[in-house]
Amino acid sequence: MLIGVSPVISPELLDALFRMGHGDELVLADAFFPGDTCNSRVIRADGIRIPALLEGILKLINLDYAVPHPVMMMQVMPGDTADPSVEASYRAVIEGLWPGTPAPELIERFAFYERTKKAYGVVMTGETVKYGNIILKKGVIPV
Repeated sequence: MLIGVSPVISPELLDALFRMGHGDELVLADAFFPGDTCNSRVIRADGIRIPALLEGILKLINLDYAVPHPVMMMQVMPGDTADPSVEASYRAVIEGLWPGTPAPELIERFAFYERTKKAYGVVMTGETVKYGNIILKKGVIPV
């Protein structure tokens, strides 16, 4: 048993976080995201919401401070609407652990899928909010 690791972090996710290098990206995907279509490394976190995963993950890794946007989210499609509280809930967790992190870069839906193909992996969550997908870029350990 490890001390200090959130119970939402599975052994498979912990292994992925350990193996990721700085600059690698991890997608936290909603329950409807085409994870298996977009990436060969899919980690299941069924039933777990993204804010809880963000808190567990960001206690174990830091975000990449050497890039303009270490956090990315899917942009709202033209003609559609998103709930602004989704990004706000993610930002609250991020700011609580890594203050001063820039606002998420918004990426067009199909460009988001393409970026997911190059990511280290995809965590399929139990998140059901619209536009709830988020990408984290792992950083180097601060000196």
